[in-house]
Amino acid sequence: MKSALLVLREQIKHFYLIRRLSWYELKSNNKNNYLGIAWEVINPTIQILIYWFVFGSINRRANIEVVPGKDVPFIAWLVGGFILWNFFYQATIQGSKSIYTRLAMLSKMNFPMSIIPNFVIFSQFYVHLFMLLVTILLVNAMGIYANLYYLQLIYFIFATFSLVFSLSLITSTLSTIIRDVHMFLNATLRMLLYLSPILWPIAGIIDHPTILFIMKINPLYYIIEGYRAAFFGTEWYMITHWKYTVYFWALVLALFTFGSMLHVKFRRHFIDYL
Repeated sequence: MKSALLVLREQIKHFYLIRRLSWYELKSNNKNNYLGIAWEVINPTIQILIYWFVFGSINRRANIEVVPGKDVPFIAWLVGGFILWNFFYQATIQGSKSIYTRLAMLSKMNFPMSIIPNFVIFSQFYVHLFMLLVTILLVNAMGIYANLYYLQLIYFIFATFSLVFSLSLITSTLSTIIRDVHMFLNATLRMLLYLSPILWPIAGIIDHPTILFIMKINPLYYIIEGYRAAFFGTEWYMITHWKYTVYFWALVLALFTFGSMLHVKFRRHFIDYL
């Protein structure tokens, strides 16, 4: 627990630096492209259109029933979950290699190593906010108008950030020691795309309660369904499913505690892996 409190204090103390470095990170990653930062939006948009064409064709682009008696267009349902997935995937992948790709600069830095995964994640957060705005405009254009349930987006954004940072503390440490961890994580996340309710409504297709329970253990299920509950104005998801909320935060707390302990224990030796 001491390690967790230490890492938390470091994030709060250096929050201004995290914001500055995250914006620099975003610009430097796209400085050699003619369209620059625009590619951060173009890439997920192309992916959304491809998935809409493929999976929309499978169900003949039928509407998705979000709650009994309320249907939404498949493209709105898809975008509502995919923008969350895109942020989660990019931030987790970039966060996992954030330390070992910057080992050369570790000897010159004068800030805690724990903020490195955070500012890398934060750089993807700007893109996510823009995609969030685009999604809100899209669903409103389709007749699904803004509602009071949008307020829970603030909660679910924070929940997503907490989950990604906790995972990145673990994966960035392990990837620095064993490079194969990053490759394994990349393959696992690609598989997770099809085991989460992003491209197809799991609850509406799988009837077996045990299999459905196992798939709901995935914390992404909780966040994605929360996003859609906000976009489509169906319920206060974190309250209606309060047991799921307790499980989610217990898992995040466990990951953050373990990740902090792992990071603090090994960060003195990171330079040895240069």
